[in-house]
Amino acid sequence: MKVCWFSTGVSSFVACYLAKDIDKIIYTHVENQHPDSLRFLKDCEAILGRKIELIQSDKYKYVDDVIENTRCINTSFGAPCTKWLKKQVRRDWEAANPDHHTYVWGYDVNEMHRADAVVKALSDYDHEFPLIENGLTKAECHGIADKLGLKRPVMYDMGYPNNNCIGCVKGGMGYWNKIRIDFPEVFERRARQEREIGHSCIGGVYLDELDPNRGRMDLEVMEDCTIACQLLSQGIGWIND
Repeated sequence: MKVCWFSTGVSSFVACYLAKDIDKIIYTHVENQHPDSLRFLKDCEAILGRKIELIQSDKYKYVDDVIENTRCINTSFGAPCTKWLKKQVRRDWEAANPDHHTYVWGYDVNEMHRADAVVKALSDYDHEFPLIENGLTKAECHGIADKLGLKRPVMYDMGYPNNNCIGCVKGGMGYWNKIRIDFPEVFERRARQEREIGHSCIGGVYLDELDPNRGRMDLEVMEDCTIACQLLSQGIGWIND
């Protein structure tokens, strides 16, 4: 079975658009996504001419549930919210659909390291990377979506580099200072959780101590959060736990 893993990001849409002979398009939903993500999903369905299957954790619905139950926000080996809300959901789907699948991913030409990590970690499956095969950058994917008349998710228009969950624990100082302005209730909740657990999601500074002028989001590397994003860390084995 050929499966395209959709993330409600523009790049993942273009990967679905370019890929041939797809059997399923699957999206792992997390309630912390901006509500506009589901509008984008519906618009993508209209252009692709097919349904996108939505799957979700039956244990946790929100990032906050994971943080408060695991007593962990982020680690050098990846974030537990990604493990439970995305990776485990994929594994549950695979258990219910045993096969030698081919997975289609939306990594662009500047993310070959991510593609290599996926191939190594998920070696039981075949993989396709339409954007890399076509030499496409993220900016070019946005251009393709625009030409197709697809309105991108509102998080991009607000100045965020991707359509991750609001208050992504993998964000840097500049990201969190923007969240402080755009979504103050999320900032305050995550700052409280940090203190309760005794660990910062940034590392080195708690959010309630973060200087509002620190950080530049345009210089921070913040990858799209997909079911394979733990592979960006050195904990490649963590995705196979």
